[in-house]
Amino acid sequence: MATSSSVFSAQPSPDEAFQRLVDGNNAFVADKPLDSDISRERRLTLAEGQQPFATLVGCSDSRVGPEQLFGAGLGELFIVRTAGNNVDAAGMGSIEYSVAVLKVPLIVVLGHEKCGAVGAAADVVTKDVRFPGSIGRMVEPIIPAVLAAQRKVGADQLVESAIEENVRRMVERLQTYSEPMLIEPQERGELKVVGAVYELATGCVRWL
Repeated sequence: MATSSSVFSAQPSPDEAFQRLVDGNNAFVADKPLDSDISRERRLTLAEGQQPFATLVGCSDSRVGPEQLFGAGLGELFIVRTAGNNVDAAGMGSIEYSVAVLKVPLIVVLGHEKCGAVGAAADVVTKDVRFPGSIGRMVEPIIPAVLAAQRKVGADQLVESAIEENVRRMVERLQTYSEPMLIEPQERGELKVVGAVYELATGCVRWL
């Protein structure tokens, strides 16, 4: 992973970075996607370093392409993707790198409708389903979100409620229970952590 380079300008504020994502998604929903820069000139610039304006913690689901739904170009988003948008040590280290080294001002935790990983965790809780290989271990961190959602809603709304709860718990982890390298920039107003859920059919990112 390359560090940022002097060829880049100063980072936007957390609020400016957030607004760029909002505007990008609004254009995506309206079928008027922004012109994202994937040119040869941009590639040559990025060969000297990177300066993404946001870190996105998302799900591996093929229907949720962060650059597309936010109208972002090459080098604009630092992306950490795992099924169920939960992160292990490698994922957390990647997030910390983006803040400590690349000075990213915004972290977005993005869940999505009909998430298979959250659905699998719900099956573990409600049906005592067992999954083979590493899949079971992968969904274990999502189970507390399912249990919390179960206390609030009925079975027909469990998965969608757990998806939102899972995002909120990851946001809380990054806001409150992380290393000083993430907490201190937030206290100084240099970093913001937000959560959202992507609606598959509409293309809309619903901010929590």
